[in-house]
Amino acid sequence: MTENSDNNWYALSDKALMAQIGDFIKATRLTQNKTQQQVADAAGIVRSTLVQMENGSGGAMSSFIQVMRTLEQLHLFKNFQITNQISPLLLAKQDQEKRQRARHKSGSKETKTKSDW
Repeated sequence: MTENSDNNWYALSDKALMAQIGDFIKATRLTQNKTQQQVADAAGIVRSTLVQMENGSGGAMSSFIQVMRTLEQLHLFKNFQITNQISPLLLAKQDQEKRQRARHKSGSKETKTKSDW
């Protein structure tokens, strides 16, 4: 499997990217000492679909996810996770707006009840 830097991934064609993914699936499968049939059965797909994926010539996204789950490689999808980031300026503004102390409401006077003491 050829290593590529982040910049070179964009230079690859879709077919070349599919070949890279297929190489990864095949190498991972062989490292785990699993046959194509074992992975296909565990993923719930037919063996020919796995062969196509390993050859970089096809396969549906759902099949790809099933194969990655079977090979225990779903952690690679963490880069697709969307995280909301709040700007430091907005955090500082929210921190300034936090209540610092309690106050009586203006315009309303509290009536004190007299004690029997």
